[in-house]
Amino acid sequence: MFGYHVPNPDQAMLISGAKSRGEEPFRVVVGHGKWVMPIFRKVRFLTLAMNEAEIQERCVTGQGILLDVRAVIAFKVANDNASLVNAAQRFLSEQESEMSVLTGRIFSGHLRSIVGSMTVEEIIRERQRLADEVLKASKIEMGNIGLLVDSFQIQSIDDINLGYIEALAAPHNAAVKRDAQIAQAAANQAAAQAEQESIRKQAEFERETAVLQAQYKQDTDRAQAEASQAYPMAEAQAQQAVLEQQRLLAVKQAELREQQLRSEVIKPAEAEAERVRVLAKAEADRTKIQAEAAASFNKIALDQQLISQLPQLVREAAGGLSGANLTVLNGQEGVNETITGLVGQGMAVLGTLRESLGSEATADDADQSELERGDHT
Repeated sequence: MFGYHVPNPDQAMLISGAKSRGEEPFRVVVGHGKWVMPIFRKVRFLTLAMNEAEIQERCVTGQGILLDVRAVIAFKVANDNASLVNAAQRFLSEQESEMSVLTGRIFSGHLRSIVGSMTVEEIIRERQRLADEVLKASKIEMGNIGLLVDSFQIQSIDDINLGYIEALAAPHNAAVKRDAQIAQAAANQAAAQAEQESIRKQAEFERETAVLQAQYKQDTDRAQAEASQAYPMAEAQAQQAVLEQQRLLAVKQAELREQQLRSEVIKPAEAEAERVRVLAKAEADRTKIQAEAAASFNKIALDQQLISQLPQLVREAAGGLSGANLTVLNGQEGVNETITGLVGQGMAVLGTLRESLGSEATADDADQSELERGDHT
C-alpha cells in the first residue's frame, strides 16, 4: 500500500521528518507497520541482526613478553529506543562494516590493557578470566554506541615463536608423556594380561570342551550300548510277554475245555452214576426188605414147626422116662411136675432156637448193609 511500511523481524524502522514526541530526534518502529506520509517523511531501516568481529592483537604481558592474541566478538544493536537511536546515528549509513570496525577497536584496546596486567602463566591457565575482564571493560563503551555484546571468545594465544609457552608446557608435556608412557605401559601390561587371560580362558574352554565332548561321547556310547543291549532284552521280554499271553490263552482254553468236558462228559457221567446209585440203593433196599421178610417168614415157620412138634417131643421124653429107673416120690403129683419140667425144657429149647435164628438174621442184615456201602463207594 502506498505510504505504508513494515519492517522485517530483524529490523527497526526509523521515520524522520516529523516533530519528535520526546527527546528522540526521529521515531522508531519495531515489530509492526506504520503509514508514513510520502515526500514529507523519510523511512530508513536499521539492522538488528547478529554481527561478528574478529581481532588479532599483539599484547605485552606484565613480564614484558610479547603475545599474539586472536579473539572473536558476537554483538548486535540493543532493542531499547535509546540504543536504537544511538546506533542509528552512528552506523545507519554503513551499518555492518562500521559496527565491526569500531567494536574491534574497542575490544583491542581493552585486551591490550588487561593482558599487560597479567603474566603468561595466568593468561595461559586462566584464559576465561581474561575474556571475562575484557568483556566487562568493553560493555560500557559498547552500550554508549547502542551495541550489545553477546559473547567474547579468545581463540588463540601465541608467543611468536619465542618458545616461552613451549617451555612452560615442557614440564607438563613431559609429565603428560610420562603419564602417557605409564598409561601405555599399563595398557600394554593390561593387554598382555588380558591376552594371557584370554589364552588361559581359551585353553580352559578347549579343555572343558574336550571334557564335555568326551563325556558326550561316553554318554553316547553308553546309550548306544544300552540300546544295543536293550533291544535283545526288549525282544526277549516281548517274546516272554507273547509266551505269557500264549500261556494265559492256553489256560483259558483249558478252562473252557474243562467247562466243556464238565458240561458234556462229567455232568452226564455223574448224572448216570447217580442214577445207577439210586437204582442200586433201591435194589438193595428191595433185597433187604425181601431178606427181612424172608427171615421173618422163616422164624414164624420155625416157631410154628417147633410148636407143632412140641407134643411129640414131650411124648418122646415121657416115653424115655417110662423105661428109666426113675423113682417118683410124690406119686401122681410128682409125675405132673416131671411132665411140666419137660414142657418147660422144650420151651427153653424153642427160645434158644429163636435167638439163634435172630442172630443169623442180624448177621445177614449187616452183610447186606456192607454190600450197599461198597456199591455207594
